[in-house]
Amino acid sequence: MIQGGTIASNKFMTKPRRILSAYLSVSFFSFTFFSLTIFSLTSGANGQSQADAGHAIVLHAARLLDVKNGRIVKPGEVLVQGDRIVEVGTAVKRPAGAEVIELGDRTLMPGLIDAHVHLFLHPGAEDLQTVQESMAQRTIIATLAARDDLMAGFTAERDMGTEGAGSADTAVRNAINEGLIPGPRLRISGNAVNILGGHEDAIGYNPEQHVLPNADYANNADELVVVMRREFKEGADFIKLYETGPDSVVDGKFHTIYQYTEAELEAAVHEAARLGRRVAVHATGEPGTLYAAQAGVASIDHANQLSDETMRLMREKQIFAVPTFTIFEYFAEHAATPAQAAREHQMLDLKVPDFKKQVAAGVPMAVGSDVGPFPHGTQAREFVLMVKYGMSPLAVLQADLLNGAKLLGWDGHIGALESGYLADIVAVPGDPLQDISAVQNVEFVMKGGVVYKK
Repeated sequence: MIQGGTIASNKFMTKPRRILSAYLSVSFFSFTFFSLTIFSLTSGANGQSQADAGHAIVLHAARLLDVKNGRIVKPGEVLVQGDRIVEVGTAVKRPAGAEVIELGDRTLMPGLIDAHVHLFLHPGAEDLQTVQESMAQRTIIATLAARDDLMAGFTAERDMGTEGAGSADTAVRNAINEGLIPGPRLRISGNAVNILGGHEDAIGYNPEQHVLPNADYANNADELVVVMRREFKEGADFIKLYETGPDSVVDGKFHTIYQYTEAELEAAVHEAARLGRRVAVHATGEPGTLYAAQAGVASIDHANQLSDETMRLMREKQIFAVPTFTIFEYFAEHAATPAQAAREHQMLDLKVPDFKKQVAAGVPMAVGSDVGPFPHGTQAREFVLMVKYGMSPLAVLQADLLNGAKLLGWDGHIGALESGYLADIVAVPGDPLQDISAVQNVEFVMKGGVVYKK
């Protein structure tokens, strides 16, 4: 609805109210197949989902991405022993009994990283998923999403809130870590945190029904600390706060409401730092984005609108912007009505020039898609859109692999093909430095030395 020159956004103001019941039917039908798939995968790795420390594997392909130096090595080989990379080059050692996997005309590269996912969401009305689906049902769907993301080449992800499923992501992360189910390495936030009447509150329902919000309430600094301590107790690796929303376009200009003051955000950042943890924020525009930068958060996700001062602070403090273009494009192209589509396209049209300013200003970037409202396993579209809107393929790959590893706290362990790094390796057709869309067609996936797809 358009009133008084104000145009409301979809996810970032009023979420879609339709549910795709067919998806759920497919999901539960898939679960039986999923169980068989797990057995097949683990059995194929010498009866276990952990890499055999005594088993050497040599990967050979036409090309290899040296992401740190921004070059393609021809040909490319990687020697893997157990869960680690031992050697990388054009011709590596081949220990006696080593398994050689020939990948032909492909490029070996580090496993992809998605810094903004929602494993507990699927296409359909986000608010209604919380109301209509049980915690058990949503957790099963999350395991399917984790599998789909891994098979698409994403070997590490940051789950940005269960959207009302509490700390159920702890169980998913732990099951993956224990080798019980296939999925990416995960950094999880549990339920995100929000103010009463804020972005993720249950607005638009009969108040007498007491519909629960999709995030935990915290209305001041003291409440933030209490909620954060509980979430860390329940297994969260970091905390996600909703800092802005709802969003709108007023007389052709982007507008959003902040939720927490700088002082409140700073209290949250200090509490997280006490435990060696960090805070990420959903923040689309000013002044909320400035408050987040001043407080020293780890990332500002969505980042539709950043002032010069906010960009300066982000450069100075190395705070990552995570643009999430794919979700904006998806909502614009899958709107329920032409009027809603026009609103979503206007929001995206305003976002693009600001992103170009951010790139020109040297704002640190990471790659995150906000996958969940659109199908899991398709989020490599984010790489294509970041190139489309102003970054080079190399810059996007470095933002994903190098900056993503830093943002997730795994710098020096993932994000590059180097000796001593975890053997998280994918192979794509062609050369991603020439055609970034190659990452949408991952044909080989290894995580921790275990082959999941070839």
